[in-house]
Amino acid sequence: MSTKRVERSATHAGSWYLRDKTSLDHQLTDFLGNVPAASFEHGPLPVPDARIIIAPHAGYSYSGPTAAWAYKSWDVSKIERVFLLGPSHHVYLSNCAVSQCTEYQTPLGNIPIDTKTIDELSKTGKFQKMSKAADEDEHSLEMHLPYIYKILSESEGGMRPLVPVMVGALSTHSEREFGELLSPYLADPKNGFIISTDFCHWGTRFGYTNYVDDADCENVRSINSSSYFSSSSHGRGSLNPEVPIYKSIEIMDYKGMDVSNGGSHAEWTEYLARTKNTICGRHPLGVLIAGIEYLRDKGVELALDQRRPVPGTGPAEVVAKENLTGEEALKYRFGKIYWVQYKQSSHCKNLSDSSVSYASGFAKA
Repeated sequence: MSTKRVERSATHAGSWYLRDKTSLDHQLTDFLGNVPAASFEHGPLPVPDARIIIAPHAGYSYSGPTAAWAYKSWDVSKIERVFLLGPSHHVYLSNCAVSQCTEYQTPLGNIPIDTKTIDELSKTGKFQKMSKAADEDEHSLEMHLPYIYKILSESEGGMRPLVPVMVGALSTHSEREFGELLSPYLADPKNGFIISTDFCHWGTRFGYTNYVDDADCENVRSINSSSYFSSSSHGRGSLNPEVPIYKSIEIMDYKGMDVSNGGSHAEWTEYLARTKNTICGRHPLGVLIAGIEYLRDKGVELALDQRRPVPGTGPAEVVAKENLTGEEALKYRFGKIYWVQYKQSSHCKNLSDSSVSYASGFAKA
């Protein structure tokens, strides 16, 4: 790769988020400040070893507060570089693409690109190069840059380089292939990972009006007519009066989060095929799930030296892995995803309504 300086402009600043440096920094500080300083389950934030996070990429007025929950949880104390995986909204890709830029601009300051790691990925022959125009058009990567800059620049290690990856419309096989390809980087504690995704895009303007009223999402049907709202029953041809549309969306999204927790790529694929949920970052998330599953199959697990006690319960108790069972054992699975915040842009009640869902989570690795 050429060492010539190539800067990606902050093309969405001033529209999707604030352009003024001071105002943007204050806004992010407020977003992060509104996240509780400690998690009930995981203790003080950031969460130790939570070097993988999942966060949304809509305009900050919509998803900025939700994204803050992921970034407040993010442990950057050991990382030396950050992989950022986001979906392609404007360019069709059947594989993944890496940036040709050497730095990414943000109103807060520039983030250097890890051109050495990008060269390594390019040499596999599996990644194409995204054009500068395609790079600058894509918001799924850019919307994370101010948060990344702020968290890293204010951390003890200072700024670290970025490895941006645009993820295309991958097949099931390709998601597994890229998950395996990225698994050595995923297993390395010196690497942080950010998965960029929004959740359900519901409404006729998105071409998606599916509805469910069961927690397992087995009874999926499409609302395509006002007649669905006039029926007194709630079989396959009508709405359940106790489950408004926004609640149905929540059920679908929560089921997707639950499936991702399990770390089975096959179950993730089956869930998407069944619900058709319009999770725009389903492919980046699928790559992560496939990579985690691949590493688990290889026997990778979290180091467990002691259990962290809930404050006020006394000293930590040293526990051997083989003595952990059930939910307690699952807490120490490599890459288990914990979802910590969920919001919808609006509450849909009628066919004319629309909304986008946002969720934030992290995984210990």
